[in-house]
Amino acid sequence: MARAGTLSGAVRQMGVGIATVSRRIERLEAAVGHPLFARHQSGYRLTEDGAALIPRAEEMEASALALTSGLGRDTAVSGVVRLATAENLATGLILPALGRLRADYPLLSLEIVTDVATVNLHRRDADIALRMVKPDRGNVSLQRLGRLGFGLYGAPEYMAARPAPADASRFDQDALIGWTDAYAHLPAAQWVERVLKGRAPALATTSLATQLTACATGLGLAILPHFLARPRGLICLDGDLGLDQTIWLVTHSDLLQTRRVRAVADFLRALVEDRRGDLSG
Repeated sequence: MARAGTLSGAVRQMGVGIATVSRRIERLEAAVGHPLFARHQSGYRLTEDGAALIPRAEEMEASALALTSGLGRDTAVSGVVRLATAENLATGLILPALGRLRADYPLLSLEIVTDVATVNLHRRDADIALRMVKPDRGNVSLQRLGRLGFGLYGAPEYMAARPAPADASRFDQDALIGWTDAYAHLPAAQWVERVLKGRAPALATTSLATQLTACATGLGLAILPHFLARPRGLICLDGDLGLDQTIWLVTHSDLLQTRRVRAVADFLRALVEDRRGDLSG
């Protein structure tokens, strides 16, 4: 109901009758002792208590789906699924595990689009997305899968030569790797800009992969996802920058029940669940 916003929308997604959905909501509200939805002519809106339960409910949903995703696989699942995701998730998370999906569904073909800034699921540019930005419109279904944690990292050789600052929160003498002006809106870019205080970065790039390599070669400090930086042997100076992001599974609502899209969605849910600790750091 929270995703659909209306009884009719929830009925379509769940495949049950209106009376059943309404009855289940009433029973849930009675069980928790609080109204979870405010009823309006235009649909149902979450109350403050209802909104507070959503993250926990989504965690339960993700765990249940991950538990059952390996049961009753149908090798007849076929067709093309277009997945939009960030390049770091594609290369560091999805591709290393993709052999499992191929083994389960050999007739399934996956297209991965990493230029997510131009992808709009509502326009059917992609069927499904794994991303860190929550869509604010469109005929899509959302599910919160986990957190992507970031930290400030440096290479061992850089850290060995780094003068120890009097204040651990200051980086006046450090070389910092940041983003070009085209990506100045990113939270990580803004953090680096604040720390530089008018100084130029040692290097500015347009991709996280470039920053990871530059940091690993000792060119300076960079803000990187934990799950990419730690396997490279990089040292974390600060793992609590306030830059962690929610990982969202976004699916076009019209495709929720198609077997090929469900197969990819189950694979992504299970993958994020398996790597939850690495991703969050």
